[in-house]
Amino acid sequence: MIVKKIIFVIFSAFIFAFMLVVLELNKNILLGFILAAVFTAGFYFLHHLIVKRKNKWYLKIGAWVGWLAVLAGVLFITWPPVQAVPAVSVKNPETTEIISLSNGDLQGVYNEDKSVEVFTGIPYAKPPVGELRWKEPQDPDNWDGVLVADHFAPMSMQPQNLPIYNSLAQIIAYHDYQITPDDNYVEPVSEDSLYLNIWKPAGDVSNLPVMVYIHGGSLRTGQPWYKDYNGESLAKEGVIVVNMGYRLGVYGYFADEELAAESENGTTGNYGMLDQIKALEWVRDNIKSFGGNPDNVTLSGESAGSASVSALCTSPLAKGLFQRVILESSTMAPVNPPHSFRQLEEALDAGKKTKAKFGCESVEELRKLTAEQLVNESYTHHHITVDGYALTETPYQSYKKGIHNESAILHGYNAEESAAFIIFDHANLQNYENKIRSYFGDYADDILELYPASDDDEADKNWAVVYGAVFFDYPHYCLNRLANKNKIPVYEYLFSKTNGRLGNWHSGEEVYCYGNIPENSALYDERDRELSGEMLTYMKNFIISGNPNGDGLTEWKQNTGSDLLMSFDNETKMTDEPKHELFDILDKMDGWK
Repeated sequence: MIVKKIIFVIFSAFIFAFMLVVLELNKNILLGFILAAVFTAGFYFLHHLIVKRKNKWYLKIGAWVGWLAVLAGVLFITWPPVQAVPAVSVKNPETTEIISLSNGDLQGVYNEDKSVEVFTGIPYAKPPVGELRWKEPQDPDNWDGVLVADHFAPMSMQPQNLPIYNSLAQIIAYHDYQITPDDNYVEPVSEDSLYLNIWKPAGDVSNLPVMVYIHGGSLRTGQPWYKDYNGESLAKEGVIVVNMGYRLGVYGYFADEELAAESENGTTGNYGMLDQIKALEWVRDNIKSFGGNPDNVTLSGESAGSASVSALCTSPLAKGLFQRVILESSTMAPVNPPHSFRQLEEALDAGKKTKAKFGCESVEELRKLTAEQLVNESYTHHHITVDGYALTETPYQSYKKGIHNESAILHGYNAEESAAFIIFDHANLQNYENKIRSYFGDYADDILELYPASDDDEADKNWAVVYGAVFFDYPHYCLNRLANKNKIPVYEYLFSKTNGRLGNWHSGEEVYCYGNIPENSALYDERDRELSGEMLTYMKNFIISGNPNGDGLTEWKQNTGSDLLMSFDNETKMTDEPKHELFDILDKMDGWK
């Protein structure tokens, strides 16, 4: 009898603990925890009565089934609500002075120490919904009264995961999870997402340099409020930081001949890119009101955001809207960009298939579908297109002709870019050669000679190196050579620093670049914080003048020969580009001339 009681207590306690973990990871509201505890106590009491008075097996089973059913019900009735993300983490933040813009009056909030003013959710275009779905962005409407810009607008429409999935990804990939009652909600998502956000030094400032940041996410996911690229630290350094939501996936990159015909510019397939240009135009026209200099703008981005920056460097529509660029972990500089890009014919063909999939014969019918019905088409449409308007040719072709919009470049890649992308695609000695031959075709023998594998570990390591080089490292090598051809000052980095969080995987450098390592995080050591200070200062200097160097910093030499990189690791120093032999093979594959 005692053994049965012990087993009962252990098993039921495990279920209760598991329920609490699920409620926490799923971000359920506090009521869920309370109800789970109450119903568990009720179950224990009921089970005790059954054992004491009846001890019938079917009553015991009924009690267990009832308890589990009630717990499942608790999970659903206390589901986290949809809630806008606050501009700052301070509760009841102090509001700023009112700023008058051409569209109306605006008021932001201060950060915790009142050193930075934050304005979020500022409309830079009309909501691209209804008849404006798949149209060039339109000027925003005026508003009455004072717009209190203290919460971020919804993220652009994109496929959504369950909250518990996102929590597990944070634990497994980032090794970073905090239990707090402040995040028990689901972040909103909407087609109505063309809003931008501003971080500025507090007080009356003028003529400050500006950085406009474009978030990544494969052009189909992402949001402007991610803490790793929050603009607060740069604002404390005297830089005004702007970022924006832009149309993603099928809403931003769907192409159709009917859409091109109805456009006065004959364009289709680049609505997300046109949103980015619209945001840059808004900055040009309005940033003075925040103390910024519209003639001193640096455009920055990471991953697909960096690919977007790369495209904007040669877009005729973006000329004069920025002076310098920072590109992290992606460019569109190869002859054939390896991701986030396609020719118009490919885009139009994909568009026809989407219309057929939904049984639509016209764009008008497709516009009548809800955003939720279309959202998973984001996996098909997330590519910048050579549309003849926003992008008249590939960046490679434009650079070859001496056409570009930037006057200085800071760019680079991380040591283990591929790690996040091959989690479910690892190589071993048995499949390594097939993987190489499948991708490299006629050039496979050259790759296998350069990267032979004698065991599983070597095969997996080589596959990671080659994969990362193709999709990330090599495009930066191409950009460097095009910059040198056009006599553009160019500074390149290789980020290799490991840490307890994301390390030097894809996007791992961002928390360093933008000075956002959490003060109390045990996942970073003293060198990480020192390095973050260095990288933030390099960034600030480049944003101000186009040259990252300054007093107290290791000299960052221009990469005039496409072989000198600044190594950000346990030591900050110049180093040689390590993959020239591999890049020579990729040049042949890519048709580089």
